[in-house]
Amino acid sequence: MNELVSTLNGLVWSPALIYLCLGVGLYFSLRGRFLQVRHFKEMIRLMFTGKTDEHGISSFQALTMTLAGRVGTGNIAGVATAITFGGPGAIFWMWMVAFLGASSAFVESTLGQVYKEKLNGEYRGGPAFYIEKGLGLKWYAWLFAVVTVFACGLLLPGVQANSIASSAQTAFGIDPNVTAALLAVLIGLIIFGGVKRIAHFTQVVVPFMALGYILVALVIILLNIEKLPEVIALIFRSAFGLEAGFGAIIGMAIQWGVKRGVYSNEAGQGTGPHASSAAAVSHPAKQGLVQGFSVYIDTLFVCSATAFMLLITGQYNVQAPDGSALFTGIAGVAAGPGYVQTAMENMMPGFGNAFVAIALFFFAFTTILAYYYIAETNIAYINRKVKRPILTLLLKFGIIAATVYGTVRSATVAWDLGDLGVGLMAWLNIIAIVLMHKIAYKCLKDYEQQQDEGKDPVFHPEKLGIKNADYWGSHTSEDNLEEEKKAEAAEANAQR
Repeated sequence: MNELVSTLNGLVWSPALIYLCLGVGLYFSLRGRFLQVRHFKEMIRLMFTGKTDEHGISSFQALTMTLAGRVGTGNIAGVATAITFGGPGAIFWMWMVAFLGASSAFVESTLGQVYKEKLNGEYRGGPAFYIEKGLGLKWYAWLFAVVTVFACGLLLPGVQANSIASSAQTAFGIDPNVTAALLAVLIGLIIFGGVKRIAHFTQVVVPFMALGYILVALVIILLNIEKLPEVIALIFRSAFGLEAGFGAIIGMAIQWGVKRGVYSNEAGQGTGPHASSAAAVSHPAKQGLVQGFSVYIDTLFVCSATAFMLLITGQYNVQAPDGSALFTGIAGVAAGPGYVQTAMENMMPGFGNAFVAIALFFFAFTTILAYYYIAETNIAYINRKVKRPILTLLLKFGIIAATVYGTVRSATVAWDLGDLGVGLMAWLNIIAIVLMHKIAYKCLKDYEQQQDEGKDPVFHPEKLGIKNADYWGSHTSEDNLEEEKKAEAAEANAQR
């Protein structure tokens, strides 16, 4: 089993996918004239505008649901793993994936909004929807939906659960079986409550956990501020093979930086559009820009906090592909959350272990909830045709079982399965958004033009020649009808 999964991973995460992630991000950045820089202020403004309605959630709730998926164990254990196998230079390549990936996140989330639907009273959207409607390839859309249900429903939850169990055992001595039972109960209580309950939960938890973690990391960095310039220089030297000790693994730095960067921020992977499509906004580009900023929060803020904590305290190891040690700063600790717990405990005795365990619990738990929502959305897509409500119930029990299984299995198996799921989704989605990116940039141009005219942008797909954006056609008609009724009522009152 382990060898099979490892072999499949080698095929999925070939250099072709590494170059594709970086190349597509660079192309989209150039195509959009680096919108991730030009619209930085607009991204922040849009996060706090927009309201919920009876069918959807606010931009901020959609952002926190997306961040629930993006900010997970990859921000702690994933960063430690990237440094172990890629050296400090892997962090630079994680930053590059985030910067370039912000444009990929814009494209996929804008497309998710363009082609979203209203199913059973809720907004639903994602790659399966825009592949079918935008490309007209139903078989490809179904392939993505089925792969995503298995990836997010069965393969990825185990990574998060395993890290929770590992850190809880290190900090509090809690048996993984106890952790598994606790996670099963908590997940069940929330996922049986629907998307609104997930949105309300993440709206409160995600900002709190991310800010708390970053603040504690800042304290550790400030206590060692004199080492910061050298750590930054080490990252850049290692990224380009200029550091003597790590020069031989520059290829591994790129590979692991991109691999863990994609795993962590998920830009281009196809997960972000699911939550962003649930937002009630007047123009698809609004949520696209908000989701672009979510990549920054994940990698440039949270991942960087972990990286600087490890590097500035020297609490990390680096090993060559043959397993030989290139640097040993924390002997006897496997790559993962234990690195970060040891670093924090050394700096803050009696506090560090517990804090990382608690932070990782919230990071990983909310990510499992996000995975459920993504898988459920693809079940909803499938159920438009097959109409089997039992599939949703099976998913609920399936993700609980996958969480329990991942909690008690070895970390290596969990990570390999998670990487396989991420890689398959990334291949399918990146090809789709490359074929469809012109639609997203039409939306951006329309958004910018309306803004220049002093308007609050409203989306009219027919004016842009965009077909099959069915929700927006009916939605626009409903809005126009409502405005006409208001105008008639105002005129009648005036005549009285």
